[in-house]
Amino acid sequence: MENQHTELTLRYGCNPHQKPARVYAKQGQLPFQVLNGAPGYINLLDALNSWQLVRELRQSLNLPAAASFKHVSPAGAALGLLLSDTLKQAYAVEDLELSPLASAYARARGADRQASYGDWAALSDIVDVPTARLISREVSDGVIAPGYEPEALEILRKKRKGSYIVLQIDPNYEPEEMETREVFGVTFEQKRNNITPSAEHLKDIPTRNKHLPESAQRDLILSLITLKYTQSNSICFAYDGQAIGIGAGGQSRIMCTRVAAAKAADWYLRLHPAALSLPFKASVKRQERVNAVDAYLREDLTPIEEKEWEQLFETVPPRLTSQEKEEWLSGLKGVSLGSDGFFPFRDNIDFAARYGVSYIVQPGASLRDEDVVTACDAYDIVMAMAGIRLFHH
Repeated sequence: MENQHTELTLRYGCNPHQKPARVYAKQGQLPFQVLNGAPGYINLLDALNSWQLVRELRQSLNLPAAASFKHVSPAGAALGLLLSDTLKQAYAVEDLELSPLASAYARARGADRQASYGDWAALSDIVDVPTARLISREVSDGVIAPGYEPEALEILRKKRKGSYIVLQIDPNYEPEEMETREVFGVTFEQKRNNITPSAEHLKDIPTRNKHLPESAQRDLILSLITLKYTQSNSICFAYDGQAIGIGAGGQSRIMCTRVAAAKAADWYLRLHPAALSLPFKASVKRQERVNAVDAYLREDLTPIEEKEWEQLFETVPPRLTSQEKEEWLSGLKGVSLGSDGFFPFRDNIDFAARYGVSYIVQPGASLRDEDVVTACDAYDIVMAMAGIRLFHH
């Protein structure tokens, strides 16, 4: 790659008062080049983690892949599968031409559109024009990919008044076997986590139901690879080739499960016909619509929030009742769930079963594995023991 450097000076570190800051290669050159903009410290943490995620999805599942990253965890990750008309509408891309790569990013970004606001985008393949056009109209900080079509690069270079960050990664780059980091003046060293989750990690199935359809295998692998680059503890709900709910960075695994389930429920409720047909005023902007749909599904708006929300519509839409939400959510079935660590108690299974989870993959080796298997059998859930823990810090 041309124009690579051994060192890149940054404006500051994690916070503006942390100066000076830089990234550098201990040997050789940095594995990426800056094609546009000026990346910051957190930008590069997001870029390098998200690139590994989409690269491994591409390697393991042989489909274009995309990730939407915020603060060193994915808000979404997805494969380049066709979108239904309903998903196109929910993701606000019904007016765009969508290539497989653009479809992957639309899915990754659409899973949690609020969390993806101001995201870092990662793409497994050379960025084409449809993908660049999609990124160009979203609020995003930057993108990393192995290459860009000339017209796509020009589109991205115009974003954010020319300051949008565009990085090109060397797709053949492999880091050294050992990695180091420094915390409080102490240097840590470990063998880097170079296990790529695959179908090999789905073979040990202790539950009575052992039937894993290909779509479930795909989604379980996607969940594991997503978890590998999500701050731990973490749980990932996956469905139809994309993450639909990620619970990241929780001290309690059941809390991670609850967060991921709540996000998955919100994702599915946004597909409700009532949510898709809200009568917005023409002047309401894209992100305002995203926030308004979220408010439409909430039940805890203050009177002031309620009044401001009502101003967005030609006519104030009736809200979904709790019963209507429950009835709609009962249609969410066949969801896959991945866990980066073992389940210490069966409560995770009991809770996940309420949200359409039919397939689970987890490391296993808990003292209560038998209780967890029994819980899965009670709900006819298929569970695989991957045999690998995927903590990420």
